[in-house]
Amino acid sequence: MLIASMVNKNFGFGTQIRKSPYFDSTVKWGATGFSVYNHMYIPRDFGNPEKNFWNLIEKSILCDVAVERQVEITGPDAYKFIQLLTPRDLSNLAVGQCKYVLITNNEGGILNDPVLLRLAENHFWLSLADSDILLWAQGVAVNSKLNVKITEPDVSPLQLQGPTSGKIMVKLFGESVKNLKYYWLKEYNLDGIPLIVSRTGWSSELGYEIYLRDGSRGNELYEKIMETGKEHGLQPGHTSSIRRIEGGMLSYHADADINTNPFELGLDRLVNLDSEIDFVGKEALKKIKKDGIKRKQVGLELDCKPLEGPNTTFWTAYKDDKKIGKVTSAVYSPRLKKNIGLAMIAIEHSEIGGKFKVDTNDNKINCTVVEKPFYDPKKKIAST
Repeated sequence: MLIASMVNKNFGFGTQIRKSPYFDSTVKWGATGFSVYNHMYIPRDFGNPEKNFWNLIEKSILCDVAVERQVEITGPDAYKFIQLLTPRDLSNLAVGQCKYVLITNNEGGILNDPVLLRLAENHFWLSLADSDILLWAQGVAVNSKLNVKITEPDVSPLQLQGPTSGKIMVKLFGESVKNLKYYWLKEYNLDGIPLIVSRTGWSSELGYEIYLRDGSRGNELYEKIMETGKEHGLQPGHTSSIRRIEGGMLSYHADADINTNPFELGLDRLVNLDSEIDFVGKEALKKIKKDGIKRKQVGLELDCKPLEGPNTTFWTAYKDDKKIGKVTSAVYSPRLKKNIGLAMIAIEHSEIGGKFKVDTNDNKINCTVVEKPFYDPKKKIAST
């Protein structure tokens, strides 16, 4: 396999940040840029982002998302402990099921928005966004008086996403994979490679996440999937900012952070304050709900020429020269032929149809508040 130094001497890789088990294969297949996520390198560039978007929505792409590190919770009190971490009521979470959850701190701030997988009665994984929940969970456990073990297992996900992903999965795993329901998981063994497969993904498209349970087999697995998917138009790729913004999907540190609460994001459904369940931040979230929020996430259309790429800084929003919030994510959608974005805006300016200006650091442009998600709002593509 090729190594990065043979491809681009400016990559600047070091030992203090980990490489994924798929690293050599992603370089071989054309990764030209990397960034850091959960203390690990993630391939961010396989060429034109718009081409990557069309590859995703017309055929399929394979994404190295080993950076979605897993926090594994096991032990006799694992279920009780998981419920302590999240405000979402997990009483109906079955073995083999996944749920999108929030991890909140004592002030009700969001620390992470992972997918929770229940592998067995007292065996859970938190598939993380970009923050150190392993350390948080171990800290919470110290004084919880619960009998749990919290570790980071040797598990590294790939995302196979797009309309032809189902056909590729059938070729890999057989017809039974068609029975895997949205947000459910199943254990597989692919030519001796131990895997967990779930009907999840960060694309709003039909897709699967393939969790490798033996890092030594990473490049082998990547190459096997790419070869199998050749006849169905599979391309190497990276998670698409265009598609995730179209779908209104959050990017932690951009659209949410430790100072953001679930109600500001319209995620009330993930917070259960009326049942007997206990969790970190419950009293704070009760008070926030009672007092009401002062800002709210909204969808935006930005009236300017097509953006050349997603924003890499927050853009300040103004109304009558007064700062009213910030644009957290913005991109040009070639499908919608519009600039679209997500913004955190003062509640009094968050109504649909509201207008204000945004300073992009290059110029000030007009914006209009619109409904989100921008495309397939009922998630029919991903869930059926």
